[in-house]
Amino acid sequence: MATNAHTEVPGGKPPFPPFNAETFASQLVWLAIFFIALYLLMWKVAIPRIGGIMQARRSRVESDLAEANRLKAESDRALEAYEMALAEARGRAQALAAEARDRLNAEAEAARRALEAQLNAKLAAAEKSIAATKEAAMANVRGIAMDTAGAIVERLIGAPPSPKAVEEAVAEALKR
Repeated sequence: MATNAHTEVPGGKPPFPPFNAETFASQLVWLAIFFIALYLLMWKVAIPRIGGIMQARRSRVESDLAEANRLKAESDRALEAYEMALAEARGRAQALAAEARDRLNAEAEAARRALEAQLNAKLAAAEKSIAATKEAAMANVRGIAMDTAGAIVERLIGAPPSPKAVEEAVAEALKR
């Protein structure tokens, strides 16, 4: 009976190849060759691609945050301009009232009442104008906030949010 490379064990079956002593050294060599090839493939191809994807995602998030900050600063500037215009209008209204009061004190009682009625009408018109400006500015701020919130959520989750949810979130934030 001649023995071959696969020496039979009792039961008529050849031994499990990784445990065969005759092929063990060549298996180690092939393991080393494939391990080095896989390592080089990962090092040169897979890891740089993953790094590129991570960097692209990081820069996208940073640019989205920068855009959100820019839009927030823009809305803050619009609110500041509105407050300055409101203060200026109040200053003008107060200056008109003081001037009219000085002038009316010098005149007779009947003329003072007539001028006072005119000034009250002008003041009411100025207040209406201020109220209209305020409503327009708040509508613009609400619109900008809704657009900004919708764009941020869309960029973060990748799908446009429902307009109702954005409107509710902006309304809740404006209540504070």
